[in-house]
Parts: sequence; structure tokens; C-alpha cells
Amino acid sequence: MTSLDAVFDSLKAAQLKLALENRSAKDAALCAVMKAIDARRSAILAANGLDVEKARKGGMKEALIDRLLLNDKRIDDILDGIALVTRLEDPIGRVRAGWTLPNGLVVEQITVPLGVAAIIYESRPNVTADAFCLAYKAGCSILLRGSSAALESNRALVEAIKEGLTKGGGEADAVALAASGNRDEVDLILNARGKVDVVLPRGGRELIRRVVDNARVPVIETGEGNCHIYVEPSADMKNAVDIIANAKLQKPGACNAVETVLVHRDAARALMPLLAGRIAGKAELRCDNRSRAAIGALPEGLALANAVESDWETEFLDYILAVKTVDSVDEAIEHIRRYGTGHSEAILTKDLEAAEIFQRRVDAACVYTNASIRFTDGGQFGFGAELGISTQKFHARGPMGLEALTTIKYRIAGSGQIRP
Repeated sequence: MTSLDAVFDSLKAAQLKLALENRSAKDAALCAVMKAIDARRSAILAANGLDVEKARKGGMKEALIDRLLLNDKRIDDILDGIALVTRLEDPIGRVRAGWTLPNGLVVEQITVPLGVAAIIYESRPNVTADAFCLAYKAGCSILLRGSSAALESNRALVEAIKEGLTKGGGEADAVALAASGNRDEVDLILNARGKVDVVLPRGGRELIRRVVDNARVPVIETGEGNCHIYVEPSADMKNAVDIIANAKLQKPGACNAVETVLVHRDAARALMPLLAGRIAGKAELRCDNRSRAAIGALPEGLALANAVESDWETEFLDYILAVKTVDSVDEAIEHIRRYGTGHSEAILTKDLEAAEIFQRRVDAACVYTNASIRFTDGGQFGFGAELGISTQKFHARGPMGLEALTTIKYRIAGSGQIRP
């Protein structure tokens, strides 16, 4: 019996109890968790400080350290996310459809919890609280397996969560942290067939591929974000630069940050000088020849490099922006089809026909017109929190909230019917 077997059994037992809880009981427990996290704020931030210090000494780049960092504002955001989840309708027990068969059988399709979930994620301690509260509200227990980089932060958060559940009359065993930091834990989770009902990987390409290739339990695959913004000649160029700067600079380590700008050849000379001026001193531009030529005189402080083929397929997660000039909306769509990851894509245009073509033909979870792709986020979509961004095409796609952790059951009522 492995060290995780007892954890799996405990999670399953807690989930069977949690599945019977009504909304008021679950919400009361979540409110108690909020109070516990707030009360333990200093301890959580101190633990996070240890993780950040260790990461910096280990050479982690600053854009990724920003994903790891907690502060009072981010603790407040965590609490706001849990509060919003408590205000959402309980997804469990909802009758989605119902009908009566000719033989008198009454069939109802109802929502039920997926069961025991496991999430394997990289150094983002806010995911610990987000994943827990969504799972709990959806009647699921959850095993949290964060990266070793956030181990102290995750331990402090889970201690607060368990304390809150205990004080709030909830199921404290409905959440567990795989806290050894040993990579073997991941293999144990991926092979826990019959003990874990679904695994959600959330992180970079290597982590996601490892989970997808090796899991013997069902996986909801979250994808890396090699995201694009395409700029048409009709776009408002000042607004386009504002959108691009937001999508690149606000949080470059996020999966919904823009990595490549595609600019129509007739827009390049209007866009590129403005974009270069805005980016100078803040991020590096990697341009193809036409985009580079369209800049003209280089602004002071601009870091500029020639784009190479590998840049088009790279999720930089850094202050780097690739730029390519294209001849048409069709070429932009083809570039996205070849290099995109099905996450978030945008077109900036006043041409309604071009916008319609882009919206209909781009195959991604989220497709924007005239807006920053940074809005691809469970909190921004009104879900309170998120489990990740699914790039699959099954029951969960895009930002995953409560519905992603539910499935359906058919409830059939009869009066003695037998099948002839």
C-alpha cells in the first residue's frame, strides 16, 4: 500500500458524504474557509516568502516568480473568488432535461458530482484555493499536487482550508495535499484507476504532455497558451497598441498572454512604430523582415531581434513578443491553425465581414473581437475561480468552473413497466 492509497480512500469516503450535502451546508463551510485563510494570512505570506526566496536563488525568471508570489492583494483576490463561488447556484441535483416515454416511464437527466478529482499544477498557489472551492461546491473531493516550488505556500493554504472546514461543519477530508515534493507522486496519481475519477494538469507543455501520455485515469487536458492577436488595416491603431500591450505586459507568465502579433501588410506601417514605442524598454520584439522594416526609426531602448521559425511555436511566458506581417485574414487564420494551441485568439478590426470570418474559422476555446485575450479567466467570466483553461472539445472547454466537475445521471421512474 503506497502512502497515497490511504489518502485516496479518505478522499473517496469524504466525497460520498459531501455528495449528500445541500447548498447551505457547502456554502457555510466555504465561508468558514474564507475566515480561516484571512486569519492565517500572515502565516501564508511568510510561507510564500520562503518559496519565493528559494525560487530566486534557484534562478527562476521573474515572470514565473510573479506567478508564484502572494501578497495581501492576491490573498484578497483568493477570498473574493471563494465568496463568488458561494454565491453561485449549486450545480448538483439540477434537472437538465426530462421527458415521458410512450410506455409511461419518466426520464430525467440530472447533474451529479464527478467524484474524486486530482489537479497537478505548477507554481501558482492561488490554484490551491481555486481548485478546492470549485470542487467542494460541486460535491467533489480533491487531491492537490502543486509543484515543489510552491510547497510551503500550498501547505499553509491547505492547513487553513482544513481548519475552516472543521470549524464550519464541513468535510475536512474532502481536500488533501500531496506534499512530499517527490515526482513519484505524479505517477501514483496517474495510475490510481478506480480511486481517482479525473485528473486535471495545469501548467506548461512538459507537464501536460506527461500527464496525457501516462495517465490511466480520465484527463481533462488544459493547454499551453500560444496565443495570437491579428491586426487588420481598419483597426484603431492606438487602441490596438493598448490591447496588445495589456495582453503582453500585464502578466506575461500567464497562459492567456499574447505571444505573437500578426499584422496585415496594409496595417504594418501604421501599427509597428506605435507598438515599438510602447514596448521599448519593457519587452523584446522578435520581428520578421517586413514587420521590422515597418518600424522605421527605432525608438530608444527597443530590444529587437530577427524572428526565427521556432518563435512562432513558442509560448514564451516572458517579456518577449513575436511579430509577423501577413497578406490577408486567410493567412492569419492559417498561421494560427498551424502554430496555435486552441486557447485564445483575437482579431482587431472594424470590418464586420473579416471579424465574422475570423470568429467562425479560428478553432480555439475563446475567440475575441476588439478586446484583450487576458479576459480568458474563470474569475473574469463570472465563475469565481477556475480549474484551468481546457483546450479540449469534450464537456469542458475554455475556463473551467463548477460545471467542469459535474457529470450526468439518468433517473427513471416507472409503475411496473417491463420490456417486451
